[in-house]
Amino acid sequence: MPFCEVRKTQEDSVDTELNHDQNNNNNNNNNGTKIFYRTYGHGPTKVLLIIGLAGTHESWGPQIKGMVGSDLPNEDETKSGGGGGVCDWNPIPDDNESGGGIEVCAFDNRGMGQSCVPTKKSHYTTKIMANDAIALMDHLGWKKAHVFGHSMGAMIACKLAAMVPERILSLALLNVTGGGFECFPKLDRKTLSVAIRFLRAKSPEQRAAVDLDTHYSEEYLEEYIGPNTRRAILYQEYVKGISATGMQSNYGFEGQLNACWTHKMTRTEIESIRSAGFLVSVIHGRHDIIAQIYYARRLAEKLHPVARMIELHGGHLVSHERTEEVNQAILELMKASEVSINPNEWTNLPKKKSGWIGSRVTLIRINTEGGSNISTVLYVLSRLNIFLLYLFGLIFLAFENGRRVLKSSKPVKVGPSLASDDSQ
Repeated sequence: MPFCEVRKTQEDSVDTELNHDQNNNNNNNNNGTKIFYRTYGHGPTKVLLIIGLAGTHESWGPQIKGMVGSDLPNEDETKSGGGGGVCDWNPIPDDNESGGGIEVCAFDNRGMGQSCVPTKKSHYTTKIMANDAIALMDHLGWKKAHVFGHSMGAMIACKLAAMVPERILSLALLNVTGGGFECFPKLDRKTLSVAIRFLRAKSPEQRAAVDLDTHYSEEYLEEYIGPNTRRAILYQEYVKGISATGMQSNYGFEGQLNACWTHKMTRTEIESIRSAGFLVSVIHGRHDIIAQIYYARRLAEKLHPVARMIELHGGHLVSHERTEEVNQAILELMKASEVSINPNEWTNLPKKKSGWIGSRVTLIRINTEGGSNISTVLYVLSRLNIFLLYLFGLIFLAFENGRRVLKSSKPVKVGPSLASDDSQ
């Protein structure tokens, strides 16, 4: 099985052993963290795929198949003696010394799948996990790569791009958010119900049911494929997949959640990406109830002019719901990067204007000559939105802590009950 061992850093300190759930005991190593990965296809063009919270490398299947023609890993291809499938799109011309072709690497983040599961939440940050990705590139001998991330994986990809911008050929951020309070979904009855069901899910069947509602738009799930709805078909596939990989451990889930919560991109890091010379695509589903599209737009605006904003009719797992459109967007990004297109020709975002601030670029304007426009009201509303997200976070944490206390408490028999037992 292919593993990359990541040496412990100052953030991933040596004072704590790395433990694993029972399914991963064979990966235990006291010298570092083992990251499980797979490679697909062959060629000089390298693509690194970083998946999100509670996901495994297999979640990139539609994009891997689109890029190399098959989602059969190179290791399995060698064993079976078979070749890859027919690639339905080839972004790289066959005019370089090594010939054309793409090699893709997808991996399980620490805390999930077949990778190691550190037990301390402090061992999970987007910086530490970006370091895992860098170590994997070194392990593979990749000097540069196109880096695509989804959800938490997009946060990791952002941090990676800021840490080693010279090694990035292009950056695709799918259903990304800014971390912290921006991770909270919209405050409505549906998302609150989904959050409660997610916390209560203890079996593959329960987890599959809630995952469908978080990953896809309702319209997509209720479409009929023959006699069955897509929801019914996907439900069986999800149950089978979760049963095969196992439920994510509490250490892994809480650790990855900590990585999302503590994630933040500083102005310096944003500027490092903007000035590095590579292009960025921010791809998002309009009906994403997990990562609000508003924050993705704001990140794209911050990365202007190197970023392009692509909004698709889909949910959080837009890479599955709108596979053709996402693959096409990735194709265009890779092609544009190969020909070194001018960022001003690449972006579809309006030019920044002085005197305009924040995410309300087209709504909030400061009157520099004295007084203010309607912006004051809109600014207050935006602050109120952040306060509500903060309040929701407190309620969420209180609920979780209360659930743990109730679970850990045990009933104690009182005197009369004991006496009754003795008389029998």
